[in-house]
Amino acid sequence: MKLFSLIIFFLISFSFLFAQQNKLVSGPWAGDVQMRTAIIWAEVSTNVKKVAVQYYSANNPAKKMVMVYKGTVGNDFNPIKIQINGLAFNTTYYYSLFIDGKEIKTAFTTKFITQDLWQWRKPAPDFSFLAGSCNYVNDPAVDRPGKPYGGDSSIFETMAKSGAAFHVWMGDNWYTREVDFGSAWGLNYRASHDRAQKIIQPFMAAMPQYAIWDDHDYGPDNSGKSFYLKNESRELFKKYMLNPSFGEEERGIYTKVSYSDVDLFLTDDRYFRSEDDMPDSVNGMPSKDKHFFGPAQMEWLKNALQYSSATFKIIVVGSQVLNPLSKVECMQQYSHEYNELINFIKTQKISGVLFFSGDRHHSEIIKIVPPDFYPLYDVTISPYTAGVSKATGNEKNHPFRIPNTLVELQNFGKMGVSGPKESRNLNVEFIGIKGEQLANFTINSNELKVP
Repeated sequence: MKLFSLIIFFLISFSFLFAQQNKLVSGPWAGDVQMRTAIIWAEVSTNVKKVAVQYYSANNPAKKMVMVYKGTVGNDFNPIKIQINGLAFNTTYYYSLFIDGKEIKTAFTTKFITQDLWQWRKPAPDFSFLAGSCNYVNDPAVDRPGKPYGGDSSIFETMAKSGAAFHVWMGDNWYTREVDFGSAWGLNYRASHDRAQKIIQPFMAAMPQYAIWDDHDYGPDNSGKSFYLKNESRELFKKYMLNPSFGEEERGIYTKVSYSDVDLFLTDDRYFRSEDDMPDSVNGMPSKDKHFFGPAQMEWLKNALQYSSATFKIIVVGSQVLNPLSKVECMQQYSHEYNELINFIKTQKISGVLFFSGDRHHSEIIKIVPPDFYPLYDVTISPYTAGVSKATGNEKNHPFRIPNTLVELQNFGKMGVSGPKESRNLNVEFIGIKGEQLANFTINSNELKVP
């Protein structure tokens, strides 16, 4: 009788625990971690009534604080954000999610470290960050027939153990299918489905996540400003990402992220973009009507670059920027805006600029040296789990590629920033699924100074 009662007790306990866990779709994880604030993100199921976050400082674990979510739930998709304020800088905090009054236990640690107040006090902190693109999660019911396009997702387990300060998704963060991009519900379904994958949860919680988009997580393949659900796509991007801001005047998703002495300009290469087939020249001159960033975003980017005092000013773009041999999407094929941006950097004598990009399904570093200026680099990192696309034609032995940086395997980028103020290094590693180094290259800050 006692054994029977014990079995019943455990069955009830297990059922209750399962029911609580079932109320959590994905998360929780912390993002947009500043010196005094952070945001906790999670997605909950439709039957949830109340959500809260309990958090405490590692320096004072007895003082637990609670923030209650004040938004609405009960929708088909319920990604939520809870901002916590009044934090101490350079401090570790632990947090737990409570759903309908019960704490949700996770198999991974939920914590974050606020940024340090180093300015005017000490040298810029050394740190590392991750970046990459093209994450395809197989969904056999709606995938194209044949060999699955999505590869080994254990790459995210490797990334979770990297010890990096943060990660930047550089586009194609999920892949909408034909059944998705005909409706706002479909776009939301794809984001929710892919973010809920069990293998990605520890990685998302391991470090703050920032993002841009490219065509596949914006809408259909190669889509631009004509996509009729672009505003709906923007709204769901805002819900699923933890960037500091999302464009200006309710348009686009561009923003800036700062960490130590690095500024990352997270651009939007879709919302304002003219269609690829629009003529690039009119009467032999670059067409002013063919837009890549668009006038409003270009004006923001120019001013943001002008204002920045960062050692490294990284412009993050979904498509490649500098590749003169590319036959696919590249900013070079939008020559009016490409020339406008490069000429602005030159004439305003802005030091420390380089580009990071995704999309190509292989990784490489392209180097272009404009006349009478310092070399410009385009660091392309791809893919995470999507299919590999090898370099072909003139790109196979690319004359502008840094030797030994072509990687035609699943990989991610780990960037280390280190060194004294007068000679900072940005070390770029392309790393494979199991953590093996596939390529390595270092750019010194003195190389990116105006002659």
